[in-house]
Amino acid sequence: MPENTLTVGDLEWFYREVAPVEHSAQAIACATLRTPVLLLHGLPAQSYMWRQVMPILGENGQRAIAPDWIGSGFSAKPDKRDFAYTPQAYLNALDAFIQALELEKFSLIVQGFLASVGIAYAFAHPERIDRLVILNTPLSHPTKLPWLMKQWGLPFVGDMVTQDPLLVDRTLEGGSGFVIAEEDLMVYRRPFLKTSAVGRALLATTKHLQRSTLTPSLEQGWDNWEKPTAIIWGMADPWLTSEFPQQLAQKHSNIEFIPLEQAKHYPQEHWPQEVNQAIVNFLRRQSC
Repeated sequence: MPENTLTVGDLEWFYREVAPVEHSAQAIACATLRTPVLLLHGLPAQSYMWRQVMPILGENGQRAIAPDWIGSGFSAKPDKRDFAYTPQAYLNALDAFIQALELEKFSLIVQGFLASVGIAYAFAHPERIDRLVILNTPLSHPTKLPWLMKQWGLPFVGDMVTQDPLLVDRTLEGGSGFVIAEEDLMVYRRPFLKTSAVGRALLATTKHLQRSTLTPSLEQGWDNWEKPTAIIWGMADPWLTSEFPQQLAQKHSNIEFIPLEQAKHYPQEHWPQEVNQAIVNFLRRQSC
């Protein structure tokens, strides 16, 4: 999968990209599927989380772009004096990245705790969003961080825990409920093995995620949200319940809820076939 970097202002973004397969049967059958797709990961992941989803989007005639958030993966990890690691800082950086890529309109796919920022971006810029797909992401208040993640922001404890590359194993396997192949875990661990800056960035993000103000604003935003939306939910998620997402689908005709009964917090990691089928069916149905 092609890997790229893009410098936007003072920040260097790392991102993976899949080009559309121009002559696929799906692309020929439905030309509007060519709308680009932007995929945003959660914590403590990176764009590699979408490795089993992006090729399928390409086969269906779509350009797929998945960045590593600033502070995560192989993107820049600025000092907290230069980047605040707050939702607003992430929103500003994401907006600049999207503009640099010249994405005038695109579909957005998000998953994970940090991915709530992506939904906030969609609410702030609905004119740029074609369709929205949400996998296990905090959508309501109060949403508590699991203890595994909460430790990252604790005084003294967080400084030590976030410097341990094995936190990736504990979190991704704990959230998914299944063993992840060693070669995949090595990709997730690599940024932690290269520099201590990734741990400091994770600590700062956890401290400043501002869930108490971010998720209530998201709850209010749904009342004005009219774009087609699919919520694909791992029902066995140990950290997030399905109650509020299901209520959204019942209340709003533009939102549909797609349960994956055995999947957990990171459904794209171990249930890619089901996730891909749900995403492609949703995009194709909404486009054709």
